Amino acid sequence: MSAVAPPLGADFVDDEVVVEATEPARTVILACGAIAREVLAVVNLNGWEHVDVRCLPAKLHSTPALIPAAVDAKLRELSERYDEIFVAYADCGTAGALDVVLSEHGVERLPGAHCYGFLAGNDAWDAMQEAEPATFYLTDFLARHFDALVWRSLKLDRHPQLLPQIFGNYKRLVYLTQTGDPSLQERARDAAERLGLRYEIERTGYGDLEPALERAIAHV
Repeated sequence: MSAVAPPLGADFVDDEVVVEATEPARTVILACGAIAREVLAVVNLNGWEHVDVRCLPAKLHSTPALIPAAVDAKLRELSERYDEIFVAYADCGTAGALDVVLSEHGVERLPGAHCYGFLAGNDAWDAMQEAEPATFYLTDFLARHFDALVWRSLKLDRHPQLLPQIFGNYKRLVYLTQTGDPSLQERARDAAERLGLRYEIERTGYGDLEPALERAIAHV
């Protein structure tokens, strides 16, 4: 896709976003808005001019139980236009319910349980988690929106006394950075300080996301 991505605005937290290919497309990637930047980057890196990208709002991750129904509704809509659909979600806290929906549609998704896994590489994430289970993770998206999606969402801005109850059992914050953006590194470091956690950073790039998308598109 040589088309330029649209203005990111709120980074797809609240809105659905459509990015259309420069050539007529019969293939679409249905992605979570929380990895919209990363999916678009992989599409552009591969020069896929025949692939559209649709992003559901990232805020669905606050209520994982709603993800399967939202994906199901969007797949029913997209199946009328596209021959091939790939879903750029992991299980994402749906406890297998998303896989039931995808099986009904005959559609595949990204490997693993969550975005931390496929962005770090699922094997690498398993090793990190085994080394220290008491870890809180940030991605580029979560570092960018830490205040809105973590600090204010958990009411820590108004009730700091809740901090030990929510994060008291964590020991470290690991920032899984896709881009190495210095400004995001500073935000992630600040988040660790506010949470009272040891700060570590892992440069992951796109992890398992890139090969998973490449395999999916290679089949069409």
